Amino acid sequence: MQRTDGMTYAPKGTVEPVIKPGEFVIGAIGLDHGHIYGMCNGLVEAGAEIKWVYDPDPAKVEAFRSRFPQAQAARSEAEVLNDQEVQLVAGAAVPADRCGLGLRVMDHGKDYFTDKAPMTTLDQLAQARAKVSETGLKYMVYYSERLHVEAAVYAGELIHQGAIGRVVQVIGLGPHRIRAETRPDWFFQKERYGGILIDIGSHQIEQFLFFAGAKDAKVLHSKVANYKFKQYPELEDYGDATLVADNGATNTFRVDWLTPDGLRTWGDGRTFILGTEGYMELRKYTDVGRDPTGDQVYLVNHEKEQHLSVQGKVGFPFFGQLILDCLNRTENAMTQEHAFKAAELCLKAQAQAIRVE
Repeated sequence: MQRTDGMTYAPKGTVEPVIKPGEFVIGAIGLDHGHIYGMCNGLVEAGAEIKWVYDPDPAKVEAFRSRFPQAQAARSEAEVLNDQEVQLVAGAAVPADRCGLGLRVMDHGKDYFTDKAPMTTLDQLAQARAKVSETGLKYMVYYSERLHVEAAVYAGELIHQGAIGRVVQVIGLGPHRIRAETRPDWFFQKERYGGILIDIGSHQIEQFLFFAGAKDAKVLHSKVANYKFKQYPELEDYGDATLVADNGATNTFRVDWLTPDGLRTWGDGRTFILGTEGYMELRKYTDVGRDPTGDQVYLVNHEKEQHLSVQGKVGFPFFGQLILDCLNRTENAMTQEHAFKAAELCLKAQAQAIRVE
């Protein structure tokens, strides 16, 4: 796994199939973002079989097949969508194109699993909601900073067990390294990537809703800026927002593309969770100046203070749950409304953001 670039961040877990071989067949369409590798790693480890891969760029297809040689190179998107064996399509297209792909996937009777952010406009969100209602199919989202981080998975378990009481505040920090010379053209085009609060802010809002046990929230304030990269006038390299949930929990988060080269990983992602009976800090990808290993959990409550290193100890249950949800038409991995609500709130945060000059 590449540790210096978040775009190629693709965690590997243990192989723990939840189904028999051949019981869940998938295809991959749209290889514009490297998160497709993490998405497919998780599904394959849980027992999925990748039958097809398609992208208009043959080089991307060959790179994918070097990692997943079992995938056949499709001649067209239609070849994947028309295959009756394929039950789910995973895609990491350009953000502005993700909804259109999802609508086509569901029109062909298949569930859809997309990289975050799942869309870039409220109109696209309305189309996706309508298509889910029409078809009964899934439009699931890879919110990787919670689903594919063992510290975050473990934090969810601790909260469920009551380790810190009722969650009243979540603070999220989502810094990223830009490596601008490696980024595709669309990364710098606002209409294509949506804005920083849509792109990487979606992670933070999803985590807030999950950890706080909230169904909805209101965006109180948000702002964006381009502090450093003036040569890319449509890029936003900084964003933050404040929200309050329907259950009274509050959220403040910051995202940026300002990670310095001296950091050993692509971003010092952290989450602080305050409860009525204790608090937690998650150091997701590194413990600065001490330990390059991520997945560090710091827990303080009425019983004791603890430092828990959980890498390799928790796993990534979302992917097996998603497969079983698709087969059984359940919602244990993530509810559809939760996936869409996180998307809706990041779209609203972006739309009302103050531009700091």
